[in-house]
Parts: sequence; structure tokens; C-alpha cells
Amino acid sequence: MHALNRNRPLRRVVLATAATVSGVVLLLSLKPHSTPAAALPSSSGSGSTGSSSSSGTGTTTGTLTGTAVQTRYGPVQVRVTLKSGKITDVTAVTYPQDNPRDQQINSYAIPQLKREAITAQSANVDTVSGATYTSDGYRQSLQSALDSAGG
Repeated sequence: MHALNRNRPLRRVVLATAATVSGVVLLLSLKPHSTPAAALPSSSGSGSTGSSSSSGTGTTTGTLTGTAVQTRYGPVQVRVTLKSGKITDVTAVTYPQDNPRDQQINSYAIPQLKREAITAQSANVDTVSGATYTSDGYRQSLQSALDSAGG
């Protein structure tokens, strides 16, 4: 009887180790989630336009402002600058900055979203970790501006 009691803790350790290793292997086998372009929400309202002009070839040059998208932490609105149909600049006109945490999050999220939008030449940008609501609002507002440009 005494020998069985001595082996039981060893069995527990072996089982716990095997369960931990199995869990880690399962976690490492997960693939990151990516949002397909068709699943991106788009705003049905049109944004207000600044100075914009269209040539006969369908390219747009000018500045367009997207609709203000209400998020959990406040509205997000962007202004996009297009030159010959290409995104050259995106400026966040309105975004949550009421408290220090909002300011901290958006100080790194807004520039990253801007870089990605210019690189992607669309509103199909990845969500910034820790700034999910701002990222969603940014995407929707940018898409509404691009929709109003006809692109």
C-alpha cells in the first residue's frame, strides 16, 4: 500500500506534463485569423467631400472625408487624399482621445492604420492589436470616403 501512494504523485506529474504539452501543441497549431475583403463592413452613407475632381478615365484626385463612425469609445472619422485614384494620405479627423488610455492606444494605432491603408491602397487593413474599435471605425470611415470617390 505504501508503494502505491508513492507512485500516485508521479502519475499526477506525468499526466499534468502530458496535458500541458498537448495544450501547447494545440495552441501552436492554430492559424491567425484574417478578415476576407468581402466581410469588411461598409458604410451605406456617403461621406462629405472636400475638393475632388474626376477625370474621364475614372481616376479621382482630391480630398474626401468619410462618415463619422460611432464606436464604443467615441466617433472615428478619416479624411483621405487621392491623386490619380491612388491613396496618398489618410488623416484621422476624429478619434477617441478623451482619456490618457485612449491617447496612448491611438498614438500608435492611428499611424499604423495610416501606413497600412496607403500600402494596401484600400480600406482592407488589419486590426491593430489593442485598438479593435478604433481599427473598425477607421476602416468603415475610410471605406465610406473611398465609396464616395467611386473607388
